[in-house]
Amino acid sequence: MENIVLFVPRAEMLYQAHNILQEKKYQIQEMKVIATDNAVAEARRAISEGASVIIARGLQAYLIKQYTDVPVVELIMTAQEMALLIKRAKQIIKKPNPVIAVIGLYNMFCDMSYFDELYDIELRTYYIRERGSLSEETRHAVLDGADLIIGGDTVVSAATENGVPSLFLSTTEDSLRQAFLMAESVQFARKAERKSAAQMETLLDYSFNGVMRLNENGIITAANPQMEDLVGRTPDELLEHNIREIVPTIGEAALHRVLQDGKDYSVTLDNVKHPVFAVMAPIRDGERIEGAILTCQKIRRVRGTAEEKKPQTPGAGGQAIRGLPAISHFKDILQESEPMQECVRYARLYALSDKPVVLRGEPGTEKRMLAESMHNISERANGPFLDVPCEGQSGAEQREMIFGDKGAVSQVQGGTLLIHNAEELTEDNQYRLYQLLQFHLHRGSDVSKLRRVDVRIMVTVRTPLSKLKESGKISPELFYLLSGLELVVPPLRRRREDLSRKLEDTLQECCERYGRFHILTAGAKKVLMNYPWYGNLFQIEHYCDRLVLTAGKRSIDEIVARNLLAELYPEETEHTPAEIVAHGVEWSGEAAEIVKLLRSFGGSREKTAETLGISKATLWRRMKRYGIDFKKI
Repeated sequence: MENIVLFVPRAEMLYQAHNILQEKKYQIQEMKVIATDNAVAEARRAISEGASVIIARGLQAYLIKQYTDVPVVELIMTAQEMALLIKRAKQIIKKPNPVIAVIGLYNMFCDMSYFDELYDIELRTYYIRERGSLSEETRHAVLDGADLIIGGDTVVSAATENGVPSLFLSTTEDSLRQAFLMAESVQFARKAERKSAAQMETLLDYSFNGVMRLNENGIITAANPQMEDLVGRTPDELLEHNIREIVPTIGEAALHRVLQDGKDYSVTLDNVKHPVFAVMAPIRDGERIEGAILTCQKIRRVRGTAEEKKPQTPGAGGQAIRGLPAISHFKDILQESEPMQECVRYARLYALSDKPVVLRGEPGTEKRMLAESMHNISERANGPFLDVPCEGQSGAEQREMIFGDKGAVSQVQGGTLLIHNAEELTEDNQYRLYQLLQFHLHRGSDVSKLRRVDVRIMVTVRTPLSKLKESGKISPELFYLLSGLELVVPPLRRRREDLSRKLEDTLQECCERYGRFHILTAGAKKVLMNYPWYGNLFQIEHYCDRLVLTAGKRSIDEIVARNLLAELYPEETEHTPAEIVAHGVEWSGEAAEIVKLLRSFGGSREKTAETLGISKATLWRRMKRYGIDFKKI
């Protein structure tokens, strides 16, 4: 049972408390006069008997707060009570502008800044902030010429010994009423907090999902057994650790989104004991974000053994051969930049669906790696993964390779099929893909025989679906079936952190492969960082291979780097301005590309963002980062 206890140093304060209790039924368990030396012992006894809040004053309150963990409401002398004491002091001294000393702990008194002017006195305060010598402060007041000293029992005794008049810090019912009200408020808040904690504990214990609570710094403060099982950690390995240590997939940007911006964040996690779908939501107290709740749910797997679903592709003579497994995982994808982190986040979410996914990006971007990674955390992870090209194939070749009796669709049952450059499909093959997506039907070579198949489709395209539909490259039916889960893979030039890391890693790998030791000068690094790399990962890998093999010196400078770019990619180098200067401001790299597009679209941020494959809000943030004012370009 929770109760309030009142401890006071004098009996008259108990009489005042009794009078107050006649007016209102405060829930007071015990009221007692105690000696300061016994304050801690009395407090501990009361706590053992059910006290949840203690009301005390001065040194007694200080000691109880220091040596127990119970909330203490301090009795504070009100301005009215101090004014009454000053009036009595002047009546005792009977001299103009008397010197009155007030001695006690700082936590006992109201603000008395203007008492000198209000009451025609010289008021001197001697406050101590911890258990100091009240007797010594009393002697100081005597030596300072105090005419009268006001304080507690210890001060009054010391003043009497030094022959100086004194007054005990007596209260009225005013300060007691305030203390009672405050104690009830504290008790109510504690009950509400315990109720909330009990509800949270019940939620944690009985939820079928993994649940974890984070504080405002991303530190784990609570986790249920289901969450412990999902991440494969004990309570000691979870509590008081940053969520990023436990689940690295949740990066700094994700935490900032939830704990600073107050937005939800959802993602799939595959670097834990069981692949899960996770949602992190902020805990709000008005406008303030106090932490977050992370809930996780296991992702179901398709039943069946890997042996039953080994990938197969048609080989020569109509014989089936095993296809390559999906070997890429999200952890293999370079994603130190914000754009790629966002791309991977969406890919993880798309993995939960069984609808078709459209991947759009420049040559050399991680389209296939993303498709494989989605497959590997999906329900189809145990099934086969195949990819087939459309470009350069006749209609008959496309039909045989994808939709034939021994084609990819037949070989990828229970798995995922990635169709590259789907805009190159002929009309009749687009219709076959439409049947597959809409009705899960596959007819093979015999048009009279239809059979149901279980295949998830992913496709890559070079151009936005809407433009393909406008130009007639894909049918309206196929457009609406494919539109929805579209993933735009940002090129490396818009991922500065990833570009820098890729250049460093690839150069090091090439040096190790050929037993060389080369380094880039700052000028060479700047040249390579400002180059657009339209071939992205592929282009960098082959460029670095040639650079390391042909470098004549240990140190590779900007002249060597630029000359090799011009030799290998003359058209790109000629038509790609590395820097743009306008109004005295120089932009390079991604900033230069943004400026170039804004100029070409007459300052239209909407068209610029669409071309870059990002949102208008993201474009606006990058313009602010680079200091680009579209009105001045």
